[in-house]
Amino acid sequence: MIERRLFKDLGGADHGWLRARHHFSFADYFDPKRMDWGSLRVWNDDEIAPNTGFPAHPHANMEIITYVREGAITHKDSMGNVGRTEAGDVQVMSAGSGVRHSEYNLEPEKTTLFQIWILPTKTGGQPGWGAKPFPKGDRSGRFVTLASGFANDNDALPIRADARVLGATLKAGETTEYAIGAARHGYLVPATGAIEVNGVRIDARDGAAISDVDVVKVTALEDSEIVMVDAA
Repeated sequence: MIERRLFKDLGGADHGWLRARHHFSFADYFDPKRMDWGSLRVWNDDEIAPNTGFPAHPHANMEIITYVREGAITHKDSMGNVGRTEAGDVQVMSAGSGVRHSEYNLEPEKTTLFQIWILPTKTGGQPGWGAKPFPKGDRSGRFVTLASGFANDNDALPIRADARVLGATLKAGETTEYAIGAARHGYLVPATGAIEVNGVRIDARDGAAISDVDVVKVTALEDSEIVMVDAA
C-alpha cells in the first residue's frame, strides 16, 4: 500500500525566520491520524532564513537526522561538538539521556532541510553527534544508506534505532528498487522532481507512506533527489 500525502495538505507554521511543513503531528499541528509511522515520529520540511536559526534547546531519547537540501546548517551542542553540514550531506544526533543543541543558518542565503526524528530502540545512554558528506554522484541511480541502526551498514552514520535513512538521485526514466519487507514502515519524500512509487505518482515534497510492501520500486518521471526512511 502506498498512501500519497500531498505537500499542500501538510500541517505547518510560518514564523518569519522559519517556514515549516510537518508530515506528522508536531508543535501546534495535531492530527491524530498522523502521529507517527512505526518508529518514525517526525519529518519536518524546514526553510530557515539567513542568519537565523534554533537557539539552544534540550532533547532526550530521540534519534534526530538532518538532511540538508540547500545552503548549510551550523550545529553546536552541550557535548562540545561544532559542525557545519552542507547541502546533500547529513548529520545525526542521538539525544540519549539528554543534550542541548543549537542549529543556525549562518549563510547569506536560505537553508532548506528535512529534519527526521526516529524513536530509539532503548532510552537513555550517552548522547552523541556526527556528520558526513554523501556526494550525490555516489547515489546516482541507486539507494545509499545515509544513517543506520544496523551494524553491517559500515559507511552510514550510526543511529540507535531499528531503522535506516536512505538517499538516491535518479535521472528521468531511471528506476531503482529497495527490498523493505512487508512488516516494515517506509516513508519516502522527493526533495526535488516527480517520481512513481510502485505505480503511485509522488511529486516534489509530497510524502509516500509505504506499508505491506516487500519491494519499493521507484521510477523517476523527472530528475529527482529522494530521501526514504525504513523503520520498524
